Amino acid sequence: MPKVDLTIPEHLEMRITQLVEQGEFLNREEAIEDLLSTGLKAYKTSGPMDDDEDAGYEDDGMMGHEDEYVF
Repeated sequence: MPKVDLTIPEHLEMRITQLVEQGEFLNREEAIEDLLSTGLKAYKTSGPMDDDEDAGYEDDGMMGHEDEYVF
């Protein structure tokens, strides 16, 4: 898996730390990966669509789940 250096605002880093401490994620790496993935899926289902890139990606998204809020 590729590695990425990421600089984020302190308030986001604090929130990620809180989520890990609350047991939502095993560690920071898992938290960042999961949150980034969820954000990309949400963007893909509600943002601009590029037909050539990630074809079928939106099928893996969260659309259609009973407990999902769609804005």
